[in-house]
Amino acid sequence: QVQLVESGGGLVQPGGSLRLSCAASGSIFSINVMGWYRPAPGKQRELVATITRGGSTNYTDSVKGRFTISIDNAKNTVYLQMNSLKPEDTAVYYCNADIRSYGSNRYRDYWGQGTQVTVSS
Repeated sequence: QVQLVESGGGLVQPGGSLRLSCAASGSIFSINVMGWYRPAPGKQRELVATITRGGSTNYTDSVKGRFTISIDNAKNTVYLQMNSLKPEDTAVYYCNADIRSYGSNRYRDYWGQGTQVTVSS
């Protein structure tokens, strides 16, 4: 069984910063990609940022230059440093990981429970 546990959400004023963490645990053979998603109008969830095991990153346009995603492969943990936060960044942020478990020959998607980020004065 694989589990993703997020932390680091909270209330912050516009222009402030938060750092989200997501740790994967359980029967993990390999992680291909980890990332962060949030709900968006007309979509179930939109990609915020992703990072591969090798460190290649991808960001949605609205967070480029403000958010930085990083990964600690030894700890199976992904981080999202969010700077210059705006009210429109307010959302529940969900961690996602593409994981191959021991005893399996394929990767599958796993999701965390979500962590609330509120940007308000």
